[in-house]
Amino acid sequence: MANKHREVCYQCHRPQTSCMCTYIQAIETNTRFVILMHPKEFKRTKNGTGHFTNLSLKNCEIFVGIDFSTHEKINQILNDPHTLAYVLYPSKTSINLNQEKIGQADKSSVIFLIDSTWPCSRAMLKASPNIDALPKVSFTHTKNSKFAFKEQPNSYCLSTMESTLCLLELLNAHGIEENTQEELAHFLLPFYKMVDYQLKCNL
Repeated sequence: MANKHREVCYQCHRPQTSCMCTYIQAIETNTRFVILMHPKEFKRTKNGTGHFTNLSLKNCEIFVGIDFSTHEKINQILNDPHTLAYVLYPSKTSINLNQEKIGQADKSSVIFLIDSTWPCSRAMLKASPNIDALPKVSFTHTKNSKFAFKEQPNSYCLSTMESTLCLLELLNAHGIEENTQEELAHFLLPFYKMVDYQLKCNL
């Protein structure tokens, strides 16, 4: 019964006993990030990294749901003529950020991040044609996920926070962002601390 009523951090949504907020240092970005979180991820206090990502980016917001086709705030973003919107999702037509640059000088960029499992991500795009219609971006990487206690469907699959760091590194390489190496090096610290904590709990 005690676990049922344990106190939760209202920032990272983890139990107070395993709160990782002290390791978060939010960074500024020119790019606006919008996290679309599946309801199942919102409930995963043990291993969800969407909240960490949101807290680590000052120019970021998060919405929970599956069907965003009639979401007023999201459609405002998509219909803004001064904005170019993209969604991070690998496909045959995705813009590979290792090879191509995104954005326009006269418009601000928004990148939607889907925080969900692969099957649920596909379901979210199917339910949200406004998001599915956006230009998709992806990247090529050689790093395996450090999510040591969570089994990934493929070796190249990364957590939301790890994927966001890859994005930031490439956007910085393109001159779109101006983050310091120190900021980028620190970005995953709350994620690493969470993984260490869970591994110790599983011993």
